[in-house]
Amino acid sequence: MACAGPVTDVKQFFRDVWILTLPYWRSPEKGLAALLLAGIVSLNLGEVYINVQLNKWNNGFYDSLQQLDKKAFFAALLKFAWLAFFYIVVVVYKTYINQMLKIRWRRWLTGSFLDRWLDRQNHYRMQLSENSSDNPDQRISEDVGQFIDLTLGLSLGLLSSVVTLFSFLFILWKLSGAMTIPLGTFGSVTIPGYMVWFAMLYAVAGTWITAKLGRPLIRLNYEQQKFEADFRFALVRFRENSEKIALYKGEEREKENFLGRFANVFENYWAIMKRQKTLTWFTSGYYQIATIFPFIVAAPRFFTKQIELGGLMQTASAFGQVQGSFSYIIDAYTSIATWRAVVDRLHGFTATMDETTARSEDPAAFRPVPANDGTLNVKNMTVQLPDGKPLLENVNLAIGQGDTLLVSGPSGSGKSTLLRILAGIWPFAKGTLEIPGNATTLFLPQSPYLPLGSLHHALCYPFPATESDDTMRAVLTLCRLEHLTGRLHDTDNWAHVLSPGEQQRIAFARAILIKPDFVFLDESTSALDEATEAYLYTTLKERLPNATLVSIGHRHTLKAWHDKIFSVGGG
Repeated sequence: MACAGPVTDVKQFFRDVWILTLPYWRSPEKGLAALLLAGIVSLNLGEVYINVQLNKWNNGFYDSLQQLDKKAFFAALLKFAWLAFFYIVVVVYKTYINQMLKIRWRRWLTGSFLDRWLDRQNHYRMQLSENSSDNPDQRISEDVGQFIDLTLGLSLGLLSSVVTLFSFLFILWKLSGAMTIPLGTFGSVTIPGYMVWFAMLYAVAGTWITAKLGRPLIRLNYEQQKFEADFRFALVRFRENSEKIALYKGEEREKENFLGRFANVFENYWAIMKRQKTLTWFTSGYYQIATIFPFIVAAPRFFTKQIELGGLMQTASAFGQVQGSFSYIIDAYTSIATWRAVVDRLHGFTATMDETTARSEDPAAFRPVPANDGTLNVKNMTVQLPDGKPLLENVNLAIGQGDTLLVSGPSGSGKSTLLRILAGIWPFAKGTLEIPGNATTLFLPQSPYLPLGSLHHALCYPFPATESDDTMRAVLTLCRLEHLTGRLHDTDNWAHVLSPGEQQRIAFARAILIKPDFVFLDESTSALDEATEAYLYTTLKERLPNATLVSIGHRHTLKAWHDKIFSVGGG
């Protein structure tokens, strides 16, 4: 039973690898991918073949030196030149085709992960899950590339090692001959192909010790990726909120946060260093001994003149190839540990996305349904927190075309959560939400989202920027942003360039350009003075006379711009 855990663990790992790998090889790119893989495998086999020829070349070259045969010496040099040339060609194109397959696979797998992450607002819903995956940006941007590099590299390395093993096994068996071990009064034992057995025992012992010493690296590498991503996320968040932090003079607190997160990076990396030091002590000694070991084992046959110098060098070379093939896990153990960590992270990310998608597809899950008329209806709605605790109960609303509704109430009463329900992104609810099927909706949050890129594209987000520059300039002027009319095609980080009030006016300009049927405004004038608020609401109602407006806000001045008021209680 002691072995059941690790064996099951290994089976699960390779099952996870298979789940992550298979979709690409069933995708529309499978034909070209298979062709590229076949090319890489063929070149790998060609590389092994050249190594076999170089092994044979050792015999003739060193014999020519021992026998002072000048003609044979130069013939051997010419043969080496040809072998070296073909070896270089094989290695260059193997690397080139390998990189071609990697980047194509990465492009497809990145697109696949993005599709699943962005589908049905999974990116948002996953944050509400108890089992949410940390740093999905890193998993898509870094782990996908690492997974492909390591999967291809380790798989092709294993293939090359197996082919090399069988190619040189017979050569070494033939070259090593038999060893007779005297046993005194018990006679003697003859071991045919004794160097093959020595190579196998040496490699098996080394692999077992390496696995024991290196196993903790799997967990440590997993943790390192997580801590690195957490640290990077904190730095990015600082940059995005630089002005707010400067106003608070919160640099010292932020520094404490950075150093605290980096302490995890440092301590875990220190643990990796210590474990790798132990592993390097062993592997360095292992390979140093492996350099001289075949000469020690083959020396008796050389000194008894059973083989010449060329035979000794060829035997040593073949022994190195066989021993190296048997020692593949030792060579690749650090990469295997990293691979395991990457696979675990991607599989966890995939499982969370699948779980989130399954919840959204559950027939019993809350979801909007098409309305029979142009009215947005909320019937017997209970709004819940992620832990199931009710936030709002028995909510009933009927919002018709052209209606203006103000949702008011104290902070924390659930106003913004109700708006998320109307948006269809909050899954924790019971009841009925009917939304006109063909209606277009637009949400104006307190801090509007401004994508990276030109102001022209930001104004029409999330739709394509099809409006003319003249129309854009007219709407900017209408929303009292005339100072931006000359910057339509400037590319900038507009969330940092524009003030909160300017950003909120951009949101109103966006609504006027898109002309949605329903506009939901969540504290969307909080950064504006009352006069500008009144002007923008008046302009919005004039430009979108048939649109339904639903606002959330605390200001009493908002009541003047809405026909209906819905109050939610505290709690």
